[in-house]
Amino acid sequence: MNTVRMLSASVLAVLAGVLVAPAAQGEPVPTIQPEVLAEIPHDPDAFTQGLEMHGPVLYEGTGLAGQSELRTLDPTTGEVNRAVPMPGDYFGEGITVVDQSVWQLTYQDGVAVQWDRATMTPVREVPLAGEGWGLCYDGQRLVRSDGTDRLRFHDPADMSELGGVDVTRDGAPVTGLNELECVEGRVWANVWPTDTIVRIDPGDGAVDLVVDAAALRERGIPPSAQVLNGIAHLNGDEFLVTGKDWPTMFRVRLG
Repeated sequence: MNTVRMLSASVLAVLAGVLVAPAAQGEPVPTIQPEVLAEIPHDPDAFTQGLEMHGPVLYEGTGLAGQSELRTLDPTTGEVNRAVPMPGDYFGEGITVVDQSVWQLTYQDGVAVQWDRATMTPVREVPLAGEGWGLCYDGQRLVRSDGTDRLRFHDPADMSELGGVDVTRDGAPVTGLNELECVEGRVWANVWPTDTIVRIDPGDGAVDLVVDAAALRERGIPPSAQVLNGIAHLNGDEFLVTGKDWPTMFRVRLG
């Protein structure tokens, strides 16, 4: 996402309630707070757009036109082991690993880039209709967000679109779906421009859990840092989460 999508923490707090407010009828979806297990250094200049663990390697995609990269990190220290610039001065967005490849979205450049995972070199670019925000792989299909309330499904072989689902919380649309993580039949999504994460059933689009992660900002995140963005599943109910220009990654328990 671009610099237009950068807001102060005070504004975020107000918008969080507007974008994911529960419907008036019925029992609201439960809300939890993350349990912090560890704090790990994170490059404060990384405009994080995607975060994913694959084996012992933590992959990170960063954004901003002319500054976007695909990176590999040590998940225990946060050290950047390798950083490769995106081709074409693209504005990079979400990433996900599929077998021996990494797919990386672009924001408004109209393409997705496929990388060779071993060599960290671009293999090809394929057309992408609409904006690219978040991306994850559920083992059969790619799931993409575009900043709306819709999750779009894609063929992992060529990025062709296969359908999609509209996301709701207590019957109301949840817009601003951003970075994604596919875990055991559910899709976790950052909700821009908030420090909220939602867990989505991709079968019907219903949110079944909300994570209020606003308190993470109280752990040394400067006011100048942008929104929470980046979810990497570790195991069980443990995740790594961070944000754009955050100096810290948090290992958290969500559950």
